Amino acid sequence: MSVYASVIIAAALLPAVVLMIIMLIRDKERPEPPRLLLRGVVFGVMAVFFSLALSTPLSTLTGTLDNYTTFWGALWNAFALAAIPEECAKLLCLWLLLRRNPYFDEHLDGIVYAVCVGLGFAAFENIMYVFGAGENWAATALLRGVLSVPAHFFFAVLMGYYYSLVHFGHHPRRNAVWVLFAPILAHGIFDTIAMTEEVSPGMEWLLAITLLLFCNELRKLCKRHINDLKAADEDHYNRNPFQ
Repeated sequence: MSVYASVIIAAALLPAVVLMIIMLIRDKERPEPPRLLLRGVVFGVMAVFFSLALSTPLSTLTGTLDNYTTFWGALWNAFALAAIPEECAKLLCLWLLLRRNPYFDEHLDGIVYAVCVGLGFAAFENIMYVFGAGENWAATALLRGVLSVPAHFFFAVLMGYYYSLVHFGHHPRRNAVWVLFAPILAHGIFDTIAMTEEVSPGMEWLLAITLLLFCNELRKLCKRHINDLKAADEDHYNRNPFQ
């Protein structure tokens, strides 16, 4: 592998690595086995191909792959061809990872494993986008590093949060819906704003600001979710100190 290619891959992977480290620091008191974390990342890469298996036939049938010139076209692409197949694929991989995992014994673990899957997906996707950008790889890596990869982190936190609530019996029927609906909704809104920005002359700055504000709200929501599950775990260990 050439030095040039190595630099591009490193630039594409760096945001996911940084976010993974941040998540693992939050879980440092009772960390998960490294082999299972790595497996989660590998499952996230697999989710890319699962999502393509869902979206490609639909996009071929409708002829709408990357063909969005209106808001409604952007909305269709964002939800039907991106958010729904991608989040369904991630949830399948998360379920495969956790269905017989004896280490899934804390509330925060659901988010930790979901983030592994989500960042595995985001890292592989980012490599494809950055390599595909040609001479503009640096700008693409920077833009996606501050928006798209963190967005996948946020979607994963939402999925993992509700997955944990269901797993530990917190209103499982109601929260089972949100396991998939919350990340799809957040992902779809994010992509709709981003895609509309590309086809709306004169509104680029307004939509860019809207996208940044939306990401900031997602960041604050995810921070609360992480803190809530950490608090639930601490409360459990305070009441059961010998576990």
